[in-house]
Amino acid sequence: MKKNLFTNFVTCGLLGWCMECFWTGLGSFRSHKDPELTCHTSLWMFPIYGSAALLTPICKRLKNTNALIRGGIYTICVFLTEFCTGECLKKFKACPWDYSKAKWNIKGVIRVDYAPLWFLMGLFFEKILLSKKTIL
Repeated sequence: MKKNLFTNFVTCGLLGWCMECFWTGLGSFRSHKDPELTCHTSLWMFPIYGSAALLTPICKRLKNTNALIRGGIYTICVFLTEFCTGECLKKFKACPWDYSKAKWNIKGVIRVDYAPLWFLMGLFFEKILLSKKTIL
Protein backbone atom coordinates (compact mmCIF):
# COMPACT_ATOMS: atom_id res chain seq x y z
CA MET A 1 0.00 0.00 0.00
CA LYS A 2 1.32 3.43 -0.94
CA LYS A 3 1.80 5.88 1.91
CA ASN A 4 -0.32 9.01 1.67
CA LEU A 5 -2.15 11.38 3.99
CA PHE A 6 -5.02 8.91 4.47
CA THR A 7 -2.82 5.93 5.40
CA ASN A 8 -0.70 8.14 7.67
CA PHE A 9 -3.89 9.50 9.31
CA VAL A 10 -5.24 5.99 9.97
CA THR A 11 -1.84 4.77 11.19
CA CYS A 12 -1.37 7.70 13.59
CA GLY A 13 -4.97 7.44 14.78
CA LEU A 14 -4.67 3.72 15.56
CA LEU A 15 -1.23 4.01 17.15
CA GLY A 16 -2.42 6.92 19.27
CA TRP A 17 -5.44 4.93 20.44
CA CYS A 18 -3.21 1.98 21.33
CA MET A 19 -0.78 4.18 23.25
CA GLU A 20 -3.67 5.83 25.09
CA CYS A 21 -5.11 2.43 26.06
CA PHE A 22 -1.69 1.37 27.33
CA TRP A 23 -1.23 4.63 29.28
CA THR A 24 -4.72 4.70 30.85
CA GLY A 25 -4.51 0.96 31.59
CA LEU A 26 -1.30 1.51 33.54
CA GLY A 27 -2.94 4.51 35.19
CA SER A 28 -5.88 2.39 36.35
CA PHE A 29 -3.47 0.03 38.06
CA ARG A 30 -1.54 2.88 39.66
CA SER A 31 -4.65 4.77 40.80
CA HIS A 32 -7.10 1.99 41.61
CA LYS A 33 -4.88 -1.11 41.90
CA ASP A 34 -6.94 -2.52 39.01
CA PRO A 35 -5.29 -5.84 38.05
CA GLU A 36 -7.34 -5.89 34.82
CA LEU A 37 -5.50 -2.73 33.65
CA THR A 38 -8.80 -1.30 32.44
CA CYS A 39 -8.22 1.44 29.89
CA HIS A 40 -10.39 4.37 28.86
CA THR A 41 -10.51 6.31 25.62
CA SER A 42 -12.98 8.02 23.29
CA LEU A 43 -13.83 7.88 19.60
CA TRP A 44 -12.85 11.56 19.47
CA MET A 45 -9.26 10.55 20.11
CA PHE A 46 -8.89 8.73 16.78
CA PRO A 47 -9.08 11.87 14.61
CA ILE A 48 -7.09 13.85 17.17
CA TYR A 49 -4.22 11.36 17.08
CA GLY A 50 -4.75 10.91 13.34
CA SER A 51 -4.12 14.61 12.82
CA ALA A 52 -0.45 13.90 13.60
CA ALA A 53 -0.30 12.90 9.91
CA LEU A 54 -0.45 16.62 9.15
CA LEU A 55 3.05 16.90 10.65
CA THR A 56 4.56 15.05 7.67
CA PRO A 57 5.77 18.21 5.86
CA ILE A 58 7.24 19.54 9.11
CA CYS A 59 8.97 16.21 9.77
CA LYS A 60 10.49 16.22 6.27
CA ARG A 61 11.72 19.77 6.68
CA LEU A 62 13.24 19.11 10.13
CA LYS A 63 14.71 15.66 9.46
CA ASN A 64 18.33 16.88 9.60
CA THR A 65 17.77 19.01 12.71
CA ASN A 66 18.82 18.12 16.26
CA ALA A 67 16.38 15.73 18.01
CA LEU A 68 15.90 18.16 20.92
CA ILE A 69 14.69 20.86 18.54
CA ARG A 70 12.48 18.45 16.56
CA GLY A 71 10.98 16.98 19.72
CA GLY A 72 10.41 20.45 21.15
CA ILE A 73 8.59 21.57 18.01
CA TYR A 74 6.45 18.41 18.04
CA THR A 75 5.63 18.99 21.71
CA ILE A 76 4.43 22.51 20.92
CA CYS A 77 2.33 21.13 18.04
CA VAL A 78 0.77 18.53 20.34
CA PHE A 79 0.00 21.16 22.98
CA LEU A 80 -1.60 23.43 20.36
CA THR A 81 -3.70 20.56 19.00
CA GLU A 82 -4.65 19.40 22.49
CA PHE A 83 -5.63 22.91 23.53
CA CYS A 84 -7.67 23.70 20.40
CA THR A 85 -9.47 20.36 20.24
CA GLY A 86 -10.02 20.32 24.01
CA GLU A 87 -11.51 23.81 24.05
CA CYS A 88 -13.70 23.03 21.03
CA LEU A 89 -14.96 19.75 22.48
CA LYS A 90 -15.61 21.40 25.86
CA LYS A 91 -18.06 23.77 24.13
CA PHE A 92 -20.10 20.71 23.16
CA LYS A 93 -19.54 18.99 26.52
CA ALA A 94 -17.71 16.26 24.61
CA CYS A 95 -14.11 16.62 25.80
CA PRO A 96 -12.98 13.15 26.89
CA TRP A 97 -10.21 14.43 29.18
CA ASP A 98 -10.20 16.80 32.12
CA TYR A 99 -6.89 17.79 33.64
CA SER A 100 -8.34 20.49 35.88
CA LYS A 101 -7.30 18.61 39.05
CA ALA A 102 -3.70 18.21 37.87
CA LYS A 103 -1.16 20.62 39.34
CA TRP A 104 0.35 21.77 36.03
CA ASN A 105 -2.80 22.17 33.93
CA ILE A 106 -3.84 24.93 31.53
CA LYS A 107 -7.62 25.44 31.43
CA GLY A 108 -8.06 21.73 32.22
CA VAL A 109 -7.12 20.68 28.67
CA ILE A 110 -3.31 20.64 28.81
CA ARG A 111 -0.95 19.09 31.34
CA VAL A 112 2.44 20.74 31.11
CA ASP A 113 3.98 17.82 33.01
CA TYR A 114 3.10 15.60 30.01
CA ALA A 115 5.62 17.51 27.85
CA PRO A 116 8.21 14.67 28.01
CA LEU A 117 5.59 12.18 26.84
CA TRP A 118 4.52 14.39 23.94
CA PHE A 119 8.19 14.96 23.09
CA LEU A 120 8.78 11.20 22.79
CA MET A 121 5.48 10.61 21.02
CA GLY A 122 6.33 13.31 18.47
CA LEU A 123 9.65 11.66 17.68
CA PHE A 124 7.91 8.27 17.47
CA PHE A 125 5.31 9.59 15.02
CA GLU A 126 8.09 11.27 13.05
CA LYS A 127 9.74 7.87 12.61
CA ILE A 128 6.42 6.40 11.42
CA LEU A 129 5.63 9.32 9.08
CA LEU A 130 9.07 9.36 7.46
CA SER A 131 9.27 5.58 7.10
CA LYS A 132 9.01 4.29 3.54
CA LYS A 133 6.99 1.27 4.74
CA THR A 134 3.38 1.26 5.90
CA ILE A 135 2.37 -0.43 9.11
CA LEU A 136 -1.13 -1.20 7.90
